[in-house]
Amino acid sequence: MAAVTTPERPVVATAVGREVERADARVKLNGQAEFTGDIRVPGMLYGAVLRSPVARARITRVDVEAALALDGVVAVLTGQDLLDMDPYYGHALRDRPIVAIDEVRFVGEPVAVVAARTLAVAEEARNLIEVAYDLQAPVASLEAAVRSDAPQVHTTRARPGFAHGLGQLPDPEGNVCYRYGFTTGDVSADFAGADVVVEGEYRFPAVYQYSLETHSVVADYRGDEVTIWASCQHPFLVRQEIADLFDLNLDRVRVVVPYLGGGFGSKSYTKMEPIAVAISRKARRPVRVVNRVDESMVTTRRHNMVCRMRTAAAADGTLLAREADFWLDTGAYADNGPRVTATAGDAAPGPYRWRSVRVDGRCVYTNTAPAGSYRAFGAIHLQWIGELQVDEIAHKLGLDPLEFRCRNLLPVGGEVRAGAKPLDADLVGDLRKVAEAIDWGAPRPPGRGVGLSVGLLAAGAHPVSMATVRLGADGGATVLVGTTELGQGARTAMAQIAAEVLALPPHQVVVRGTDTQYTPYDRSTGASRSTTVAGKAVELAARDVLASLVETAATKLDSDAPLSARDGGITDGERWISHQELIRARFGFAGGELVGQGRVQPSRGSGSYAEGPVFWEVCLAAAEVEVDPATGVVHVMRTASVADVGRAINPQLIRRQDEGATLQAIGNALFEEMHYDPEGLLLNDTLLDYRIPSTLDVPEQMTCVIVENEDGPGPFGAKGCGEGAFAGVTAAIATAVAAAGVPMRELPMTPERVWRRLQERGTVEQTGELR
Repeated sequence: MAAVTTPERPVVATAVGREVERADARVKLNGQAEFTGDIRVPGMLYGAVLRSPVARARITRVDVEAALALDGVVAVLTGQDLLDMDPYYGHALRDRPIVAIDEVRFVGEPVAVVAARTLAVAEEARNLIEVAYDLQAPVASLEAAVRSDAPQVHTTRARPGFAHGLGQLPDPEGNVCYRYGFTTGDVSADFAGADVVVEGEYRFPAVYQYSLETHSVVADYRGDEVTIWASCQHPFLVRQEIADLFDLNLDRVRVVVPYLGGGFGSKSYTKMEPIAVAISRKARRPVRVVNRVDESMVTTRRHNMVCRMRTAAAADGTLLAREADFWLDTGAYADNGPRVTATAGDAAPGPYRWRSVRVDGRCVYTNTAPAGSYRAFGAIHLQWIGELQVDEIAHKLGLDPLEFRCRNLLPVGGEVRAGAKPLDADLVGDLRKVAEAIDWGAPRPPGRGVGLSVGLLAAGAHPVSMATVRLGADGGATVLVGTTELGQGARTAMAQIAAEVLALPPHQVVVRGTDTQYTPYDRSTGASRSTTVAGKAVELAARDVLASLVETAATKLDSDAPLSARDGGITDGERWISHQELIRARFGFAGGELVGQGRVQPSRGSGSYAEGPVFWEVCLAAAEVEVDPATGVVHVMRTASVADVGRAINPQLIRRQDEGATLQAIGNALFEEMHYDPEGLLLNDTLLDYRIPSTLDVPEQMTCVIVENEDGPGPFGAKGCGEGAFAGVTAAIATAVAAAGVPMRELPMTPERVWRRLQERGTVEQTGELR
């Protein structure tokens, strides 16, 4: 009888490591891919949202009679329609009403929703709704919000949301809704004994997570069941929140996710789904709600921040201590602010060997649009600041910034944070790779600068994912997994993982979109977790199928040799049987299918994974820039980033991820910023006024260095990627601009700011050259 084995790796690699055609390429190129905005449901109505024109006010009257009288209008929803339920939601803090009740807290807050037979009628009716406001002075900036006499954005204490996962909430302190910090060692003594101390105050802007597709939802509330088609990244969390909000059993809420036209964190957790469900509940018809770009810009954004940091070192080039105090503007409602605050706090020290560290981060309410997740959140906020100070110390000590970093970086296995997973990457090796790619040490003309940056991002959080793999009688496989395809190539990677285990060509594996009624549970798509956590569940499910195939083959072959998968079948090294023949043998006819289940979850005794990452994502990059001394324009000439991925499932997808992150980093570093006036009004809420990167901003050279050590917890030793380059390149551009003679303390580094900084430093001579 043959030995029944399911080896950790197939004998012959068939899929992993190859640059195969994207699973979604053809349907997107020929226009067949279905997005939420394409969904049409029988009897569907069109929704239009009336939004507040003021940042802070009491609502004294809402008159909807004229709107209801308009032909074609079916229903109008206001806060008074929500008195039969608890209308507040929020996964971290349950502080946000579905629509405003009694008061508004930011410009753009939903006040009413119209459902009509056409979009034109819905928009006309929306404009007929009359709202009377008792205006209050808004708290429209961080500086205003943290004053001791500042008005309170929220006068009652928020309740924990169903997924806040951040321990016991501290007592509120004015407009501070969450606080995170820690101290290690004797900070005061280390600063007192330091030979070099650098310090400063830094500012980071509010940024919009622009994606081609805006927030889109179709909701169909019938009886005690609701079906939602949504452009969401976290369908199972949306299901849970909707069930809780509308007092429904989980199995009565179905969330279907078509293709997404980008997300970048803007579609994390719950956004427009409660509004769509609520108006469908009142209209008793399906309702479609699709944001305009200006509406999505007030639905979510990245946190702006003020940070005060100081860093100490000894004369011999040893880093000693770091202190960081920062304030993140989470807007009128918490959204993911507490998690962003905690992640930023963890990123503040940087991956160095410190004697002591003190970090204190505050998440602050203001009367501006809510802020949530955006790619590499937390790390991108703090890394550029810490790396500027590392360079400043190296300059004061006359040390090469590369060698200074290499001397002080944590080694593999080093403690990044007390109680968390040890460092699982070779940072020194990775740093030397990007330095080589950027020609570190080569002479540059005046006005040019080269910069490095190193950081870490706590990644892969919440390791709960399940997957099903079905192998049909024709030898083709279907994968059911809850990872959302945002354009990052998730369906392609999942197909490759299953194909590798079963020794199939990837095109014989189909990965379906998420439908919570049929798809196994997956916590979320974010934090670079999909390949690592959901991908591992797919691998385990495929191995479950492989075990059944091997079991049947053992009987058929009656061989003493070990069995393994190869070329769409099972072999003992000499003989080979196809998967189709094995399924026929197992079921006795040309039918049936093998079904495998895979599950990833925290292991017993490991504690809460909310307390630590599944892996540390490397945020490591280099950049070369040129600064025009006459205009202050910064041109990014070339960049290099590291994708320390353990094992590359698909190298092409990895490079495209890093290139996309690099372009977003250029935007964040040089020109993207949401501008609010003192009354809390967003001034640049169109893509004419809000500048995003274009093809003209693409560097002449973008290098992605893929590092494969097979040291990750994911399938075949893989680790996730896609966010590290964003934080790394942003910081590298900042250090490169400083190396060119213009150290900046505020992002974005617009031409005006850079030019003014040049004047302040007196670094422009009459010749127009930098000193």
